[in-house]
Amino acid sequence: TQNLKTIKSIPLKLISRNLKIPSRLEIRGEVYISVKAFQELNRQKEEKGEQKFANPRNAAAGSLRQLDSSITAQRPLDIFCYGVGLVEGYSFVSQWELLNTLPQWGFKVNSHIQLCKNIKEVIDYYHSIEKIRETLDYEIDGVVIKVNDFSLQEKLGTISRSPRWALAYKFSPRQATTKIIQIIPQVGRTGAITPVAVMEPVLISGVTVSRATLHNQDEIDKKDIRVGDTVIVQRAGDVIPEVVAVLKERRTGKEMPFKIPANCPVCGSKVVRLPGEALHRCINLSCSAQLKKTIQHFASKRAMDIEGLGDKLIDK
Repeated sequence: TQNLKTIKSIPLKLISRNLKIPSRLEIRGEVYISVKAFQELNRQKEEKGEQKFANPRNAAAGSLRQLDSSITAQRPLDIFCYGVGLVEGYSFVSQWELLNTLPQWGFKVNSHIQLCKNIKEVIDYYHSIEKIRETLDYEIDGVVIKVNDFSLQEKLGTISRSPRWALAYKFSPRQATTKIIQIIPQVGRTGAITPVAVMEPVLISGVTVSRATLHNQDEIDKKDIRVGDTVIVQRAGDVIPEVVAVLKERRTGKEMPFKIPANCPVCGSKVVRLPGEALHRCINLSCSAQLKKTIQHFASKRAMDIEGLGDKLIDK
């Protein structure tokens, strides 16, 4: 709450423009950083010699998780409000009414909202937003379609993690072409060995991508990925880099197939693949890579939240 109070577009008091003010109101929205503000934020970080943010989404999420709200206040955060939770002393009949009422109380709502009468209008709206996607000053990966009538929303209800009256209509991921320089087998906390493609850096939707997980040996074999291959890369959900396909017509004959090694690349112990598992594993519980990852996990924010125990100190 203290961090959200630092966002200039959130009013600290409800504004009344000839409209009744509810006695209690729970507003839901999404905090974001505009592309322009994100570039400026990274420029400032570079000047200070600090590590740059990977993308606006991570920067916004990290800013809201700060324990010191004065740090959050320095970040160029903004918000779009899109819904309500608890409301006392006021009632809405539809999503459209809600979205037109919130600005009258001082809350920012996205200007591209549209009321559609049928599914054809919904699809037309989707394509119209897809066309202007590159001109927007914020990152989006699709549109959200909602049933307008609140009484129908109530009848449709909600399943464990999502409402039945709303769905996300995603855009096709942005793609780019690059070359795989090498494939590195990385050892995780549980001993799982994950092949990671190291690629020639390529820009995808404003983010430089140079690594992508190849998941497991079966995935590499299925896509026939080799060291030296020219590949199509995309960011799944516009976030996680993944190799989509190999451009086999660009092969020169010098490309090298990859197999997960028989011995752990860190400790040299035997690597096994248990029946029914897709992953290969290092079975040495004293493997230094596993120990490092275990300590990292133990010290992480979601576990013991040990400040100052970072990767460099764990490596030492």
